[in-house]
Amino acid sequence: MNRHQARETAFKIIFQLEAGDIPIEDAKMHALEGRAASDFCLELVDGVLENRAELDEIISARLHQWTLERMAKMDRSLLRLALYEMLYIEDVPTTVTINEAVELAKTYGDDESSKFVNGLLSNVAKEQ
Repeated sequence: MNRHQARETAFKIIFQLEAGDIPIEDAKMHALEGRAASDFCLELVDGVLENRAELDEIISARLHQWTLERMAKMDRSLLRLALYEMLYIEDVPTTVTINEAVELAKTYGDDESSKFVNGLLSNVAKEQ
Protein backbone atom coordinates (compact mmCIF):
# COMPACT_ATOMS: atom_id res chain seq x y z
CA MET A 1 0.00 0.00 0.00
CA ASN A 2 1.59 3.27 -1.10
CA ARG A 3 0.99 6.54 0.76
CA HIS A 4 -1.79 7.68 -1.57
CA GLN A 5 -3.63 4.41 -1.03
CA ALA A 6 -2.97 4.64 2.71
CA ARG A 7 -4.50 8.13 2.83
CA GLU A 8 -7.52 7.03 0.84
CA THR A 9 -8.03 3.99 3.07
CA ALA A 10 -7.58 6.08 6.22
CA PHE A 11 -10.13 8.55 4.86
CA LYS A 12 -12.62 5.76 4.24
CA ILE A 13 -12.19 4.47 7.78
CA ILE A 14 -12.52 7.92 9.33
CA PHE A 15 -15.56 8.70 7.18
CA GLN A 16 -17.28 5.46 8.13
CA LEU A 17 -16.75 6.23 11.79
CA GLU A 18 -18.18 9.70 11.23
CA ALA A 19 -21.13 8.51 9.16
CA GLY A 20 -22.33 5.69 11.37
CA ASP A 21 -22.08 4.28 14.82
CA ILE A 22 -19.89 1.30 13.99
CA PRO A 23 -16.92 -0.23 15.78
CA ILE A 24 -13.52 0.82 14.46
CA GLU A 25 -12.59 -2.76 13.60
CA ASP A 26 -15.65 -3.04 11.35
CA ALA A 27 -14.74 0.24 9.62
CA LYS A 28 -11.19 -0.98 9.07
CA MET A 29 -12.33 -4.35 7.75
CA HIS A 30 -14.73 -2.74 5.29
CA ALA A 31 -12.27 -0.11 4.04
CA LEU A 32 -9.35 -2.52 3.74
CA GLU A 33 -11.33 -5.08 1.74
CA GLY A 34 -9.06 -7.91 2.83
CA ARG A 35 -5.79 -6.01 2.34
CA ALA A 36 -3.34 -5.34 5.14
CA ALA A 37 -3.21 -1.78 6.42
CA SER A 38 0.11 0.03 6.21
CA ASP A 39 1.67 1.57 9.29
CA PHE A 40 1.11 4.99 7.72
CA CYS A 41 -2.61 4.31 7.27
CA LEU A 42 -3.01 3.17 10.86
CA GLU A 43 -1.00 6.12 12.14
CA LEU A 44 -3.34 8.51 10.31
CA VAL A 45 -6.50 6.86 11.63
CA ASP A 46 -5.25 6.60 15.19
CA GLY A 47 -3.87 10.13 15.11
CA VAL A 48 -7.13 11.63 13.88
CA LEU A 49 -9.11 9.76 16.53
CA GLU A 50 -6.72 10.76 19.32
CA ASN A 51 -6.55 14.43 18.27
CA ARG A 52 -10.09 14.94 17.01
CA ALA A 53 -10.98 17.71 19.49
CA GLU A 54 -7.91 19.76 18.57
CA LEU A 55 -8.47 19.21 14.84
CA ASP A 56 -12.11 20.25 15.16
CA GLU A 57 -11.08 23.45 16.97
CA ILE A 58 -8.72 24.32 14.13
CA ILE A 59 -11.43 23.71 11.55
CA SER A 60 -14.12 25.56 13.51
CA ALA A 61 -11.92 28.62 13.97
CA ARG A 62 -11.71 29.00 10.18
CA LEU A 63 -15.38 28.57 9.33
CA HIS A 64 -17.23 31.75 8.49
CA GLN A 65 -20.98 31.77 9.13
CA TRP A 66 -20.91 27.98 9.29
CA THR A 67 -20.54 25.32 11.95
CA LEU A 68 -18.62 22.09 12.05
CA GLU A 69 -21.86 20.15 12.52
CA ARG A 70 -23.39 21.62 9.36
CA MET A 71 -20.37 20.74 7.26
CA ALA A 72 -20.59 17.69 5.01
CA LYS A 73 -19.27 14.59 6.78
CA MET A 74 -16.97 13.90 3.86
CA ASP A 75 -15.38 17.35 4.07
CA ARG A 76 -15.08 17.16 7.85
CA SER A 77 -13.45 13.72 7.71
CA LEU A 78 -11.02 14.75 4.99
CA LEU A 79 -10.05 17.97 6.76
CA ARG A 80 -9.36 16.10 9.99
CA LEU A 81 -7.16 13.64 8.12
CA ALA A 82 -5.20 16.31 6.23
CA LEU A 83 -4.79 18.55 9.27
CA TYR A 84 -3.47 15.67 11.33
CA GLU A 85 -0.95 14.89 8.60
CA MET A 86 0.06 18.56 8.29
CA LEU A 87 0.52 19.04 12.02
CA TYR A 88 1.93 15.71 13.18
CA ILE A 89 3.64 13.91 10.27
CA GLU A 90 6.95 15.66 9.78
CA ASP A 91 8.30 13.79 6.76
CA VAL A 92 5.48 14.86 4.41
CA PRO A 93 5.63 18.34 2.86
CA THR A 94 2.52 20.42 3.49
CA THR A 95 2.00 20.95 -0.24
CA VAL A 96 1.84 17.18 -0.76
CA THR A 97 -0.73 16.81 2.01
CA ILE A 98 -2.89 19.59 0.56
CA ASN A 99 -2.66 18.18 -2.98
CA GLU A 100 -3.61 14.70 -1.77
CA ALA A 101 -6.57 16.08 0.19
CA VAL A 102 -7.78 18.06 -2.80
CA GLU A 103 -7.60 14.99 -5.02
CA LEU A 104 -9.58 12.94 -2.49
CA ALA A 105 -12.13 15.77 -2.28
CA LYS A 106 -12.51 15.71 -6.07
CA THR A 107 -13.08 11.96 -5.95
CA TYR A 108 -15.44 11.74 -2.98
CA GLY A 109 -16.90 15.21 -2.52
CA ASP A 110 -19.29 17.45 -4.36
CA ASP A 111 -18.38 20.17 -6.86
CA GLU A 112 -17.32 22.63 -4.15
CA SER A 113 -15.48 20.24 -1.82
CA SER A 114 -12.06 20.49 -3.43
CA LYS A 115 -12.11 24.31 -3.37
CA PHE A 116 -13.27 24.38 0.24
CA VAL A 117 -10.67 21.84 1.37
CA ASN A 118 -7.89 23.60 -0.52
CA GLY A 119 -8.83 27.00 0.90
CA LEU A 120 -9.05 25.92 4.52
CA LEU A 121 -5.86 23.84 4.44
CA SER A 122 -3.98 26.60 2.61
CA ASN A 123 -5.01 29.08 5.30
CA VAL A 124 -3.73 26.76 8.02
CA ALA A 125 -0.47 26.25 6.11
CA LYS A 126 0.09 30.02 5.86
CA GLU A 127 -0.32 30.34 9.62
CA GLN A 128 2.29 27.70 10.43
